[in-house]
Amino acid sequence: MAPQTETAVWNALTGVPDPEIPAVNIVEMGMVRGVSLDGDTVTVRFTPTFSGCPALQVIRDGIRDALSPLGFDSVEVETVISPPWSTDDITAPARTKLETYGVAPPSPAQEQTLFMALEPEAVRCPRCGSYDTRLTASFGSALCKRMHVCNACREPFEGMKSV
Repeated sequence: MAPQTETAVWNALTGVPDPEIPAVNIVEMGMVRGVSLDGDTVTVRFTPTFSGCPALQVIRDGIRDALSPLGFDSVEVETVISPPWSTDDITAPARTKLETYGVAPPSPAQEQTLFMALEPEAVRCPRCGSYDTRLTASFGSALCKRMHVCNACREPFEGMKSV
């Protein structure tokens, strides 16, 4: 049995992929708000990316499955809705993974450029890097994504909605 430490819990949680974007995990996406240990009970507080996320139970089950090998008698998963999740919670490594996966990540608020301030819907193509893109559908394969086409390389791609 692995040790029951907070570090071990966080490490185990990095093995829980985002069900809708498996290239990233729930820790990198900023969904895990905290963990606490109380004897043989571990509590994980997480915030879904959208309150109506269809993958809530999949995430809860993934958390329990990831922590099961650590030998806790009880794994409690609390859904925290305040403060709400924001795309600013996505880590820099996760943004890179999203782009490699072919999903345009939203820019963190502190990195918004003047161009983005003037064109708030500007999305950078994850394939060629051009901002010469256009929205083709308000929803992609998940509620958190939209469909775009790059006018420069002509490739379609999904982009995460900023929230």
